[in-house]
Amino acid sequence: ENAISDFDRAIALAPNFSSAFYNKGKSLGFLRRYEEAFAAYDTALALRPDLAEALVGRGHLLYELRRYDDALAAYDKALALKPVLADAWLGRGNVCVALNRYGDAFAAYDKALSIRAGLAEAWLGRGNVFNILKRYDDALAAYDKALSIRNDLAEAWLGRGDVFVALRRYDEALAACERALSLEPDLVGLEGERIRCKMNLCDWTDFEAECKHLVQSVANGKANTDPFALLGVGSSVEDQFNCARLWVQKRYPPRDDQPPWREAPDRSGKIRLGYVSPDFRQHPVADLAVGVFEGHDRSQFEVSGISIGPNDNSEIRRRLERAFDTFVDAEALDADDIARLIRGQGIDILIDLSGFTWGARTEIFARRPAPVQVNYLGYPGTMGAEYIDYLIADPILVPASHRASYMEKIAYLPHSYMPHDGASRPVSDRWFERAEFGLPASGFVFCCFNNAYKLNPVLFRQRMKLLQAVEGSVLWLSETNMTAAKNLRREAAAAGVDPARLVFAGRVPSAADHLARHRLADLFLDTLPYNAHATASDALWTGLPVLTQIGETFAGRVAASQLTAVGLPELIVRTPEQFEIMAIELATSPQALAAVKDKLVQNRSTMPLFDTALYTRHLESAYAAMYRRHQNGLLPDHIYVPE
Repeated sequence: ENAISDFDRAIALAPNFSSAFYNKGKSLGFLRRYEEAFAAYDTALALRPDLAEALVGRGHLLYELRRYDDALAAYDKALALKPVLADAWLGRGNVCVALNRYGDAFAAYDKALSIRAGLAEAWLGRGNVFNILKRYDDALAAYDKALSIRNDLAEAWLGRGDVFVALRRYDEALAACERALSLEPDLVGLEGERIRCKMNLCDWTDFEAECKHLVQSVANGKANTDPFALLGVGSSVEDQFNCARLWVQKRYPPRDDQPPWREAPDRSGKIRLGYVSPDFRQHPVADLAVGVFEGHDRSQFEVSGISIGPNDNSEIRRRLERAFDTFVDAEALDADDIARLIRGQGIDILIDLSGFTWGARTEIFARRPAPVQVNYLGYPGTMGAEYIDYLIADPILVPASHRASYMEKIAYLPHSYMPHDGASRPVSDRWFERAEFGLPASGFVFCCFNNAYKLNPVLFRQRMKLLQAVEGSVLWLSETNMTAAKNLRREAAAAGVDPARLVFAGRVPSAADHLARHRLADLFLDTLPYNAHATASDALWTGLPVLTQIGETFAGRVAASQLTAVGLPELIVRTPEQFEIMAIELATSPQALAAVKDKLVQNRSTMPLFDTALYTRHLESAYAAMYRRHQNGLLPDHIYVPE
């Protein structure tokens, strides 16, 4: 503000002083007073049409406003006047990244660096593109180069953190995020990324206070976290809705240059479904849903798979490629090309299987390439985006009282929203001995194969109370990184429990063997606020009972959804005290536990949870209802699929 006042005084003394208007525009842009900034730049250019720097300033404003074509035009006009303007090449590179034109971005950054080798922001841009392309070694090298020039460049530290998270090197990721936080606390996405790193390390120092601060940051309108990171920190369904809306507005706003879908296509025939996912590979989403893709009624539906992730050459990948009528490997295509491809296929209903998870490409859906767009399976919550019309759920996941905190209309399946495919989840015939996994020959085995980030200090202390209450019992956890294991053992000792009573399940050669070893456990203890999802499905499939406390949000209600669909609602409790009482009862009463296990074994083949054919018909009914509404010119509305 002081600088703007100084420039105004200079302008009052010299009304034709173009540089004063240019610098005023820069200051106004920094304050996001965009209209005034544009006016200042325009005056500078009127006084001096060859002031290329003012055109660059306009380009920066247009970039921030996501008017990317106009921004490119401004940068190109500046470069026509002054080809050696490094900042214009830098701006051009940034716009090309936003447009997913990565080759053009590299060329622009390289040109900027050929002019000014010490331009740290250009090295940052190169690192960001390498990161997007999953060329992690190159990304780290570029970020390191940027930091060797400007050690206070917070975005480069965050970039390093992102790479280390992708590589699951959480200690290094946390260190990078800590450095970034010390430089720019409100950097987009940083606060949530840091807490997620700590959760993966089971580093619960100041956990409660930091989680509250993160939730408050979202309440204050700051895009300090991506929505996925907020799921495990005790946030409400309303908090998660607000976070998703903020994130979409910041990162994936709707593209207003796309033709609207106001009129239904004038054709009859099959409904064309398009499933988009980065996880058409060895991944829980693929394992759960492949049977649905195969089982779609081809007399009513034409089904396309659009892969935006890596090909791992696995058997499940080959099966997926056969499961669709059309399968497109679109990993290397940019968002505009993928959107054109989808439009060219005439997709009626486009289904996002990833939401805000790793590898997602929300920007494809922001281009509205299909008339009906659906959020399904991969992300347990709202997308907060006006261009996502429906969310596939069930009455337990999204009660009517929660619907105001979802941007989507809810398509309610009658049973659990969670699909299943028995063929992709065979249980090995091999019978393991407890000793093979470091489990005691006798004694009760509590089990939790959830990821480390789903644990938290309150929940862990409750689990330690169970170990204290049930003599000789152990807690069998999924193997995690060394730091997390060390921290969990320390937390156990602090709670008065021998750390040796924590047993970590290492990797086994096959998923079938992993499922088979569930037989060695007695009871699966679910997590909250982020439940077991695929891991609960695996446990129930193998005959291992799951005890859950139902939460408020979608992510905290998934196990309850599955237990209801398999006919075991008695394993759903509502308070920590009820959880403790029931866990101890099942652990100390062999008859009670045996009765639950017998019921699960019987229900597995008779209840809806694992009935893939029935599930597929219900899902198709939801799709058909969405399609009919669109064909009839009706806006999306809640859908209830009957049993």
